[in-house]
Amino acid sequence: MILEEEESMTEEKKEGVAAETTAAEAAADAAAPGAAAGVETAAEPKRAGAGNISRRGLFIGVGSTVALLGLGGLRYAGHNPINRPPGGTDEAHLVSGCIRCERCYEACPRQAIVPAKIEDGLLGMRSPMLDFNTGNYCDFCYEENGGVPLCVQVCPTSALELPADYTVGNPETGETGDIIIGTAEIDPRTCLAYRLTGCRDCYDACNYGAIELKDEGGANPIPYVVEDKCNGCGACQAVCLSLSSGSIKSSERAIVVRPIQG
Repeated sequence: MILEEEESMTEEKKEGVAAETTAAEAAADAAAPGAAAGVETAAEPKRAGAGNISRRGLFIGVGSTVALLGLGGLRYAGHNPINRPPGGTDEAHLVSGCIRCERCYEACPRQAIVPAKIEDGLLGMRSPMLDFNTGNYCDFCYEENGGVPLCVQVCPTSALELPADYTVGNPETGETGDIIIGTAEIDPRTCLAYRLTGCRDCYDACNYGAIELKDEGGANPIPYVVEDKCNGCGACQAVCLSLSSGSIKSSERAIVVRPIQG
């Protein structure tokens, strides 16, 4: 009897100790942050390392960018020359002064102004550029505002700025003016006219006499650019049909406006 009582007391002690241990473990789990997440909490560092950027990594990236900016390194990081709206050919002045307010986009009556992409240059991202591939061009708001570009008028920081004594081109008289966006350039390898198709759309679209036709001894004259008369309005590029031809393999139209290299 005595032996059975001792064994019973021993079992009760063991059960008490086990209960105390279980309670202590439960309290520790409840106090640990993220206990409700269970296995997910332990897996978070692995997921973060796989693709997400940590706050420390973000700060390092921003710090490196600032350092490169101070050294002038970002000016050339992925920078591609792009056509700027009137008054924006000074790249450094435009990029430093533009606050990306998008007023110039909204003011453009032909919707020819679009935001620059990151591949056009990190510093210039979302600054205004001209896109002539959508069927639009720039006539310097001659028809809508008497030759005073509306994008320049609405710019709050003068990032788009013209000299006080500028002269505007007049498409009615063919006067080029001294606001120059760029110069049109024809690629004979992709131009339909050079394939003797008789295409002359760029010639017909130019209001400044900057594109003329030369007779190569056949029935189909070939267009060429008179650079001194070209102000880069983009009307020729807007109407170019080269990419609509199934036989043309190119990433750009046969005639494009190349920006002024400052």
